This record gives sequence, C-alpha cells and structure tokens, in this order.
Amino acid sequence: MVRQVALNTHISGKFNTELENLRNSVLTMGGEVELQLVDTLKAIQQNNAGLAEKVILNDLKINNMEMQIDEECLRIIAKRHPTASDLRLVMMVSKAITDIERMGDEIERIARLVTKNKLPASETIKSSMLLIGERVVQMMRGTFDALARQDENSALEVYDQDNRIDAEYKKLLKYTTEEMQKSTDDMQDWLEVLWALRSLERIGDRCKNICEYVVYLSRGTDVRHAPLENIQQKLKHLS
Repeated sequence: MVRQVALNTHISGKFNTELENLRNSVLTMGGEVELQLVDTLKAIQQNNAGLAEKVILNDLKINNMEMQIDEECLRIIAKRHPTASDLRLVMMVSKAITDIERMGDEIERIARLVTKNKLPASETIKSSMLLIGERVVQMMRGTFDALARQDENSALEVYDQDNRIDAEYKKLLKYTTEEMQKSTDDMQDWLEVLWALRSLERIGDRCKNICEYVVYLSRGTDVRHAPLENIQQKLKHLS
C-alpha cells in the first residue's frame, strides 16, 4: 500500500495555495537540474562545448531559484506559524533546495570538462562515465517523482539505487587510476576527470538525502545517515 502524507486543510485558502506553490516550486527547480544533467551528458557524448557552456550559464538560474524558495519558506514560517505536517513540508523544502542547488554545482563541474577540452581520451572511461550519468538521471527522476507524490515507499526504492551507482563509481575510479599511472599526459587533466566522476557520485548522494526528507515528511521521523534495512525496520515499528 502506498503511504502518502496528507497536508492539513486550512480555513485560509490562501495558505493552502502558498503551501502548494511551495511544493511546486521545489519540483520545478528539480526539473531544471535534471535537464542540466541530461544536457551535460549530451555535451560529453557529442563533445559539444556550446551545450556545456549553456549548462554552466544556466546554473545561475538554479542559484536564484534556491534563494527565492528559501525566502518564501522563511516568509511562511514568520507569517503562518505552520505546525505538524505543514511545518515538515516547509522544512523539507528548505533542506531539499540546498541539495538540489548542490547538484547544480556538481553538474557545472562536469560540464566544464567539455568547455576546457578535458574529456578523457579513453573511450572506456568516457562510456562508463555516461553510463553512470544515465543511472544518476534515473535516480534523480525517481527522487523527484517520489517527492511530487510524497510517497515514502517510492523514495526508499530510489534510495537503494545509490548502492549500484557507488559500486560502478568505485570500479571506474579504480580503472581510471590505473590508466593515470600508465599515462604521460598532464596530471591536472586526469584530476579534472576524477573530480567529474566524484561529482556524478555526489549527485546520487544528494538524491538519497531528498529521499530521506520525503520519509521525514510522511512519518515525522528523521532517518538520515541510516542504512536502508535500518530505515525499513524503523518504519515497520512505527506502522
């Protein structure tokens, strides 16, 4: 059975609208960041510096969205004094936009590989990077879908995907390090590649954070930094 949080119904219809707009705003921001990653992967695949530059410039839009949503969260807290699930929603949005903005920063770093002409010469590394990138896009989509539906079960399913991404990242990191040791190329170029790989892995971690916030919104229980099996056990006891 899908468990979703039911927000309070208020006498003030305007307050209901404000909460719904706040939820929609964070989803819009998430959609923008998802598009940023998709465009970055296209830029890598096509070695398209123009598209990568567009991603870098668009990061400013993501930053502005974070500030605007954060300001709205503060305004609602100051004016409406939300409680219970309403307060959890505002707190969740405030935390989620920080993670989404950080995702944008990581994506910008990856895009700079293309604009700086630092893409790895190895097709194996490049194709593996794109594969991990596609996995991260899928995780990101699942994360924002769970957030949109406020569905803790979907959030936990997405949460578990990070283990596969981590395993693929570690495998590629090992291979890249071995190639570095064989290479006479500029070591700074290799470091740029390593940072980009790390950025992909970090985006998955940010998705996990948001999935934890969805559980918090649904149950009012903080499950941050806990293994999946511990979270499931804890929620089972609360049922």
